[in-house]
Amino acid sequence: MTNKRHLISISIPVLNEEGNIETLYDRLCALADKMADRCDLEFVFSDNHSDDRTWSLLSGLAERDSRVRAIRFSKNFGFQRSILANYMHTRGDAVMQVDADLQDPPEMLEKFYEKWRSGYQVVYGVRKARPEGALLRAFRKVGYWVIDKISEHPIPKDVGDFRLIDRKIVNLLVKVRTASPYLRGTIAGLGFNQTGIPYDRDARTAGKSKFNVGRLLRLGLTAVFNHSTVPLRAASFVGVLILLASLVGAFYYVILKLSHPSLPQGLASIHILVLFGIGLNAFLLGIIGEYILRIYLVLRADPVAVVEQSLNMQSTELKL
Repeated sequence: MTNKRHLISISIPVLNEEGNIETLYDRLCALADKMADRCDLEFVFSDNHSDDRTWSLLSGLAERDSRVRAIRFSKNFGFQRSILANYMHTRGDAVMQVDADLQDPPEMLEKFYEKWRSGYQVVYGVRKARPEGALLRAFRKVGYWVIDKISEHPIPKDVGDFRLIDRKIVNLLVKVRTASPYLRGTIAGLGFNQTGIPYDRDARTAGKSKFNVGRLLRLGLTAVFNHSTVPLRAASFVGVLILLASLVGAFYYVILKLSHPSLPQGLASIHILVLFGIGLNAFLLGIIGEYILRIYLVLRADPVAVVEQSLNMQSTELKL
């Protein structure tokens, strides 16, 4: 790492966070003052088409502080794509992503920065504790375990999108072609020197969470289909097992019929087997369809996001 003065971008995706914008900005300014002897900061917001005062508040901040840069999307493109699009509009030598709800403390940039300076290209926060219900905590724990076990590469447990990544990681992410990004898995799979720093996650003080069980489940399925071929192989394996079971069953019924010619016809068992076969085929075709859908979306090449408005950005800096 050279001794040049670095620019660190803080990437903040927002959606209806009017209650947190001012508090977050004050904490970012205090952080910038504290680190002024080491680096410069810029604050890059991506507004996922909020319908409250979030964008007007960002506009006011951008008017009086050139460090505040922001883009507003033409619609809600989803959380992961919002992060990726924001990465594309940062200028820093490294980028730290933090949520606007202040559950992840932006002040940890100091620790992240020191680890990055020591040679790590990815520094992420590992959640020791988080203020949520026991049921949701157990759901997350099981989800992390399943994703880690079937993924083609290790994905850190209890890790979200709160991390600092080097510019070379950002440049690689821009080149990854996927319609439904799962950034924590993609970044984990890129390699390089990566390390985690434990921390306690704070409770949300304003606004409400955008992630319910349904969205967490969709994110988990995206992780599975993006970073594992196990479902496809499992479909083939189950198909072979059913074929073998059918051959054994057919052989058994032939022997039974030859040894007991007077046995009645098994109409009910035939119906059950037929319905089971139809249901199994539909399930396996659904798995294959998920992978084909992702191939189709990549070939269709939709933009990551469409920028409707921007603040403190030149037209040459805007990307779709």
